[in-house]
Parts: sequence; C-alpha cells; structure tokens
Amino acid sequence: MSNVAPTEVSPQQLARIAELGPLYAQSTNASATWVDRLDSTEYKNALRNIAQYPDETLSLYVHIPFCPGRCLYCACNTTVTHDTAWIDRYLDAIDQEMALAAEQLRGDHDVLQLHLAGGTPNYLNDSQLTRLTEIIERRFRIIPDTDLSIECDPRRTSAGQLDLLHALGYRRVTFGVQDLDPHVQRAIGRLQSIDLIRDVYAMARETGFEAIAFDLIYGLPEQTEASFQATLDAIVDLAPDRIACFGYARTTAQGTHQFAIDAHRLPSATERQALFHRAVSTLTTAGYAWIGLDAFALDTDELAIAQEEGRLRRNCIGYTSIETDHTLGFGSGAVGDVGEFCVQNEVDINTWIGRVANGELPVARGHRVGDRDRRRRDAIEHMICNLELPAEIAAGCLDDEYARLSSYAADGLVQVEPDRLRITPSGRYFLRTLCSDHGAYFEWDRSRWHFSRSL
Repeated sequence: MSNVAPTEVSPQQLARIAELGPLYAQSTNASATWVDRLDSTEYKNALRNIAQYPDETLSLYVHIPFCPGRCLYCACNTTVTHDTAWIDRYLDAIDQEMALAAEQLRGDHDVLQLHLAGGTPNYLNDSQLTRLTEIIERRFRIIPDTDLSIECDPRRTSAGQLDLLHALGYRRVTFGVQDLDPHVQRAIGRLQSIDLIRDVYAMARETGFEAIAFDLIYGLPEQTEASFQATLDAIVDLAPDRIACFGYARTTAQGTHQFAIDAHRLPSATERQALFHRAVSTLTTAGYAWIGLDAFALDTDELAIAQEEGRLRRNCIGYTSIETDHTLGFGSGAVGDVGEFCVQNEVDINTWIGRVANGELPVARGHRVGDRDRRRRDAIEHMICNLELPAEIAAGCLDDEYARLSSYAADGLVQVEPDRLRITPSGRYFLRTLCSDHGAYFEWDRSRWHFSRSL
C-alpha cells in the first residue's frame, strides 16, 4: 500500500503532467450524463425496490444550507439568513421529505451513517438541532452503532451546544478551520483566532467526542508557504483525529461574492502545489496517513486502517470504512446514491419546499447507473481509496484506461505488477489527474462538495 509520501516531487514530473494534461483527455468512454428534471416517480420506484430487501443498509446525508454570513471563498449551496422561522419552515419540509421516502422504504433498514452538512448545521439553535435529530429518528431506524457526525463552524460552537450534540448521539464532529493566518482570514472574510480553535477543540475533547476533524484549505489569497506552515504546525500540536486539506476552487458562477477575492492575490499553480506538498510532508511526518485525494487521519484511525487493508470506501458523505448499500440525501441540493440512480435534489430552497409540499420527492436531476457505469465508478473509487487498480476490477470496463495508466510507469507515477497497478508515492500527488476524465461517474460526489463544506 502506497501510504508513504515523498517530501519532494521532481520538476520533471510536474512538467510531464502539465504537458500531457488530464490523462484521459482522449478517452471517449466517459458517457455518464445527468438528466435534468428526473421523474420523481422513477426515484420513488427505486426506493420501493429497496424495500424488498430489508437487510440492505442506509447512509443518510442531510443538508442544512443556512449560514449567519458569507465567507468569500464559499462555492456552496448556502443561504444567509437570521430568520429563525425560515429555518423552522425548512425543518418542516425536511420532515415531510423524510416521510415521503420512509413511506416507500417501510422503515425496515438499518441506518449505519448519518451526516449533517451545510451551510452551517450548528447555526441551528438547540431546539432546532433536537427537533431535527428527533425527525430523523422518527422516520428511520437509527441503531446503537449508527455513526452520527456533524460539521460545525467553531465560531458558532459553545460548550452547551457540544453537550447537547453529544447527548443526541453525535460522536464525530468536523470544524471548519481553513487557515489560521490573520492576513488570509481577512482576505476570505472569516476571522477566527487560534485561541478560539484551541478552546473549541478542548471543549469537544472534554465532552467526549470520539473523533474530531479539522478542514483546511490551500490556495487561498495571501497564503505563503511560511504562513501555511504555521497553520499546519498549530494544527499538528492540537492533534485532531482527521484533517481534510482541500484546494480552493474559484468558481464565481456559484456565487458572485467570490469576486471580492482579488484573483491577483491567489497563489500560482506552482505555489498551490508547494502548499499541498507542505501539508503532505508535515502531516505524514506527524503520524497522519494520507487518505485518498486530500484527507489525512492518524495512523490509528479507522480510515487509515481501512486504507492499509484495502477496504476504504468513498460515498457522498466522504471517505468511510463503513459500507452501506444506499445513500439517501435530504434537503435542498442534497445528493444521493440509491439503487440504480445517482440523484440530486432541487437546489433552490423555495422550489424544493414547494415540491415537497405537493407530495413529491424533490429530485431535480439524476443519472441511471448501468452495470458497466457502476463497475467503472467502483474501479476508480477503489483506485482513489486504496491506491491500486487490480486488473480483474478494470477488465471489461477500463481496458483502454488501464493501458494508458500503465504508460505512466515511465514517469514514476504508477508501478505495474502482474495483476494490478499501484499508485507510487510520487503518483499520490497526481491521483486526481490520473482519474480526471472519469469525473462524470463521480459527479454526484463532486456536487456534494459544491453544495456543502462551507463551514
């Protein structure tokens, strides 16, 4: 398993990737497309089909799109509001949507994962957080071993709120840190001191959360290698269980507020790569395993163990060692993977509420995943998660791509073995490029990141 990361990537390797561009640019096989205005009856039938198999398990992804303010880097499905009644109305619709889905499923399936994402889920007040959890427990079978997790803005977190979340059953919490340098924070419109982060982290530990994660972003305006190193050093000192390190994507089409970030103050492509290399070097040296594309976990964490054993998975909640048969998304813009469909709900809140009020499952678009589609997607998921592509998994669905991937052995990015390809330590840095042309098969996953992770 290629868990060890080099501290350097040669200039020749960087030039080679830049020269060739996406590995699969010449491929014509990536035909997966989304269909707008997916018939909700098709989705309903998919849920009814699941009901015939009560042993199949579920993951639930609940999207809470509300924030108290707008961070300038955010490209997510969020709504700034200070109207508590508006949030209550949203929870009414969540209850209705879950009732519509549960009616088709007949309530016989264990839920192994529940994740609240945003927006800012902990922007909800205590009564709203309690109500939302009770809605979920009323509509679905939450078992003692269900993995309950929530994303939180540390600026909205208190000891009392953490006590409440723990009492409600949440055992994993992710805090949006992004960067700790004051110059960077001012450039992205998000001020939060290291003292605040330390206090919130300590409170979560004292409360008894089993796993605490931090989100970081590289490629932000005003970031330098020295400033980002200081952020990394401070995070390592706290020793969260997991760290995600995402690259900033300037997608002004998702929100004109991003124009407030001066594009001339952004790091260059080479500087971005150097920032990420610093993250990899610092975190792996500190005892974190590099997970998939952009996540890190302590060597003792279940994600690190799952990757080492070749059983790491990735769904629209994120990397996981928990294998479930279906992922149901609830809320505006939520993404799911149900039966033969990848689906996404209406993004506009009013449209989503209106369809739910009319008794419709509010799916807006989707893709019917055929057998070959699923085999291709599963093969690439395996490569992303477990850093290898067995020939038997690729056979019949990735034959041409397998041959092209093999050609990267000359660049030191893959290692060709008799029965598989392995991603080398250098190849880890280019894993996204190695999978780039198959984005269509992961668009449900990419949509999830566009419509969440704003904390």
